[in-house]
This record gives sequence, structure tokens and C-alpha cells, in this order.
Amino acid sequence: MKIKDLKKGEFFTKKSIENPTERQVWIKGGYDRTEKKYECIRFDDVNTVCYLSGSKEIFTGFTF
Repeated sequence: MKIKDLKKGEFFTKKSIENPTERQVWIKGGYDRTEKKYECIRFDDVNTVCYLSGSKEIFTGFTF
């Protein structure tokens, strides 16, 4: 699945992981027009933010 297909506020991981830890789970934020990428916030630390392009492959459907 691509990050642009995910709804805002949904959880995902960057790698295919069956049972991820809190550090491996990210939350999709809004679209940042200045970066032209989607903002992603780490689940366990809201101060950790990364920006991913809309075509980035992400993984959902894990047990958390």
C-alpha cells in the first residue's frame, strides 16, 4: 500500500513486521505543501517526525 492511500491518523510501519514495537509504528499526518510530502509521526514520540513521498510503500494489517 502507498502512503497516499492511507487515511490521516492511521497506523503503519515502514517495514513488513508481524508484531511491531511502539518505536516501529508511525501515524500518518497531513500533507505538507512546503515539503510536498506527507508528515508522519512516530507513535511513541510525537517529537519524531519524518516526511514521506506519496509513492512510498508502507505496511498495515499488523497486530499492535
